[in-house]
Amino acid sequence: MKNVFQKWNSISLVKRIICGLAVGIILGLLVPKATPISMLGSLFVGALKGIAPILVFFLVISALCNQKKGQKTNMKFVVFLYMLGNVLAGLVAVLASFLFPTTLTLTDSVEEMTAPGGVGEVLTNLLMNLVKNPVASISEANYIGILAWAIVFGIALKGASDTTKNMLDNVAEAVSHGVKWIISCAPFGIMGLIFTTVSEQGLDVLLDYGRLILVLVGSMAFLALVVNPIVVFLCIRKNPYPLVLKCLKDSGITAFFTRSSAANIPVNMELCEELGLDEDTYSISIPLGATVNMGGAAITISILALAAAHTVGIHVDIPTALILCILSAASAAGASGVAGGSLLLIPLACSLFGIPNDLAMQVVGVGFIVGVIQDSCETALNSSTDVLYTAIAELRDRRLHPEHYEAK
Repeated sequence: MKNVFQKWNSISLVKRIICGLAVGIILGLLVPKATPISMLGSLFVGALKGIAPILVFFLVISALCNQKKGQKTNMKFVVFLYMLGNVLAGLVAVLASFLFPTTLTLTDSVEEMTAPGGVGEVLTNLLMNLVKNPVASISEANYIGILAWAIVFGIALKGASDTTKNMLDNVAEAVSHGVKWIISCAPFGIMGLIFTTVSEQGLDVLLDYGRLILVLVGSMAFLALVVNPIVVFLCIRKNPYPLVLKCLKDSGITAFFTRSSAANIPVNMELCEELGLDEDTYSISIPLGATVNMGGAAITISILALAAAHTVGIHVDIPTALILCILSAASAAGASGVAGGSLLLIPLACSLFGIPNDLAMQVVGVGFIVGVIQDSCETALNSSTDVLYTAIAELRDRRLHPEHYEAK
């Protein structure tokens, strides 16, 4: 049994995930009512979501309390890239909507949902999450609150004894090992997730919205494979595609199936470690990115809002479209703090065109229908970009200030 386990672990994780994906599709078609298989996916995502808040909390505290005076991080540039990425995503979505205008077949029934009333409400929710009780933040996976309190405790413990600092470092290391064990189960988890999608969701419902899905996925692919590589090249002045494709492969694939940026935080942390990045930076930038780096959400909000405008015959001029870019970028940064994620921010964007809330909520209903593909692609883009931007911020700094890294 031990030899079988060792041989299994010696195979590349991506190859094992592809095997799990293939088996999940076959079982979903042959035995769609085999619910125990579906449980594997729920257990995998639950385990990742359960350990991620603890991992972030102790990694940030350990990194900050052990940080030496004058030690440099790249957080300012990472945050700039996150905000730039959101705006560029909104711009790509607007251009795609003008080039390929889309109309919707609106649903008659709308679920009972409450959308935020404006950007102010979204940002207020974000700020209130910042000061939420630390225990509640960990139990509810509120990463803004987790980061805020971890930073407070990390700075407060700078003067602690070496024994205390070593203890925190050991706890962070132990949690990281637990994460590696969970990630090694990814092939079985993804098998369960794809089984659930194939057996319960089906793909027939997506045929009526083929054009909308193509515009959404095409915009996200353009951002991932054209816009992001340009940003990477401007920062590191080297061929960007090896890094871009590695992030998409090692982070995007698992994020696509888990459909949760929060659940993918442990995967991204391990990838950053593999890339040799500074833990003091990525222990903060990765959970922060899972909260505010939402380029995929900005694309979804912009395209569905413009599709609603096209459906009711509203002409959108260039200045209004540019305002939509900024609005979608700002509101997307608060998407994770709003129940329902990016879809419930669509009415906020629709209000820019004077579209009534009842109609806008029907657009949200369409978003849930195409969510089988849209949400998976959106999460894959968001999560892989968290690692990409963290990496290029450090690689840019290494290029500009090699003397800071010579001693390391």
